[in-house]
Amino acid sequence: MAEGSNGRRRFSDKWGKHELDVLAVLSSAFPQWLTSRQIAQRVKAYADSYGELADQAAKAAFAKQFQRDRAKLAAMGIAIESRQPEYSSKSEGQDFASYRLQLGDEPRVRLLFGDDDLPILAAANYLARSMSISSAPAHEPQHTSRTAPRVPQTPIPGLGLDSIAPGLGTQSIPDELVKVVDQRRFAATVDVDGEHLNVAYTDSDDLAMFVLSHPGASIVSPPEAVDAFNRRLHAATQFLPADESTGADSSTVVSPEINRNSPDDDAEEGKGRPKKNSAFQTGSEVDRRLRLMLFLSAHMGEEYSLEELAERFIGRPKSEDELKKFVNIIHKDINTLTTVSDDGEMAGSQFFDIDWSLLDAEGIVSATNSLGLERLAGISQQYLSMLTASVSYLAHSSLLPDKLREQAESLYSRLRQHVKPGDMPWLSLTGYEMEPRNFSIVKSAISKNMLLDMEYTDGAGRIQRKLVAPDKIFVDEGVYYVAVWTDVANAAPADKAKFVKKDTAINKATGKPRIWQVLRISRIEHAELVQPTEKVDIPDVPASELRKWSFDNGTPAVFITNQDDLSFIDSLSGATVEKCGDGEKVHLIVSSDSWYVAFCISHARHITAVAPETLRTMIVARAKHELSIGDHESED
Repeated sequence: MAEGSNGRRRFSDKWGKHELDVLAVLSSAFPQWLTSRQIAQRVKAYADSYGELADQAAKAAFAKQFQRDRAKLAAMGIAIESRQPEYSSKSEGQDFASYRLQLGDEPRVRLLFGDDDLPILAAANYLARSMSISSAPAHEPQHTSRTAPRVPQTPIPGLGLDSIAPGLGTQSIPDELVKVVDQRRFAATVDVDGEHLNVAYTDSDDLAMFVLSHPGASIVSPPEAVDAFNRRLHAATQFLPADESTGADSSTVVSPEINRNSPDDDAEEGKGRPKKNSAFQTGSEVDRRLRLMLFLSAHMGEEYSLEELAERFIGRPKSEDELKKFVNIIHKDINTLTTVSDDGEMAGSQFFDIDWSLLDAEGIVSATNSLGLERLAGISQQYLSMLTASVSYLAHSSLLPDKLREQAESLYSRLRQHVKPGDMPWLSLTGYEMEPRNFSIVKSAISKNMLLDMEYTDGAGRIQRKLVAPDKIFVDEGVYYVAVWTDVANAAPADKAKFVKKDTAINKATGKPRIWQVLRISRIEHAELVQPTEKVDIPDVPASELRKWSFDNGTPAVFITNQDDLSFIDSLSGATVEKCGDGEKVHLIVSSDSWYVAFCISHARHITAVAPETLRTMIVARAKHELSIGDHESED
């Protein structure tokens, strides 16, 4: 028994796998409960370090180490439940607790995934685990501070995807997805027409905008989010009329846009270079062995080459030498999971019987007798539902490159067959609503300098067909727009010339012909790429100018803030900003009254006055209406 100079028991694990031994001991005993003393005796590293737990110092040292190991396994997704009383180093004489694996009530789901599925699975797994969706009943009190970041929830019990999709941990997560998910540190459940959405959001302004943009929506939980929303509603009822005059010294907001000079995601993908800052899901040596152990448990009797296991669990080697290194690491892992000590005693727990002759002769691993660990391999039905929802969301959002989104759609069609109707939760990230159906092809036309043969619905509800040159995509008032150049007769192929329609009507805002056309991408019903016969010369016009030209009937609006340099103003393309007291006065043209109402209420903490009076009246009325609905729900 190892003992330090101060008399305290020093833990020693020369085999480097005692956490896995704890798992194997509990798994082989399931469904029986094991006491702390039984665990200490059966896990060799514990027995070597603490002996028979004969004195109080040994008991206290063991208790501390076991709880640390239990927490580590829980972080990996392996839950160990206890039966009271729990042993504590501060409670002398207290009986030992009993422990067993928490395997859950539902059978685990095991599916087969191909190599093409892994990038999608890795991204969906990252999104699903980042959504803080509590499994506790709604009536249980929540004591977590709203300002505390949400902690990614590990699917419990079981390691999950890693056990049936090896190689998941070696996949890179798209930088944009990591950035967007990490920025949305909070989560809330929102009821939209009776359906619950799990919404990840940046701050309370962000969540309020989401709720107000979905008529009939209300925040279900957490209570802190409900309170923050109500504070904004109360503040909006106090808005004062704003002075609509314009000062001499003002600046114009320029918002981001996708144009012909933007980098092409597909082109970057094709170069085959990994992005410098791509996030990898890395794990420790113990994590890797745990994944390997559960994978072999889930595939008893099947044969895998060392090279295949090395690529799946460590990564794709860059050279023959690196492949040899990876193979040696996997071989060492196999030895560790089946090690017997020199004196013939089991070094910890022997997880598998391996066909050693096959391994030595051909480098092929085939395992049997896994001590019942196959019960942990796979994913729960509940987590499969969450994963399927994540795959569906990614298939229709801009967070993945086009190629991966097509693969996500294919994977979703397979996964949803294993999800019970009505069981799939719906996810949403604020600011990342589903893109319009033809967003990708419009973006592709812009990046490749091609024409677009499109069928779209005009303002009168009629289907029109036109050949155009898309120039830029921008978001205005939460809606995707595309600006297209219609003077493309010289570049049109002969069979498409009849679809060229250059609008010569005079634009009231500019006094010039309407050669530019701005329309919602959602109005495009069908579109095809067309190779131009010559380069189209398109003038460079900022999106803010195009926005101004496209709104004949927009409403001039004003709001005044209580401080300057507020970040939410940066999203208002074409708005002019001037100093006004301690804050700023913002002038903008509004095309959607309902959007402006939601915008002002969402940012009511920083807005003191609005104009015109018609919109101010609408804002106050909407805020009072939302408050009255909340009061009725509280009474119920």
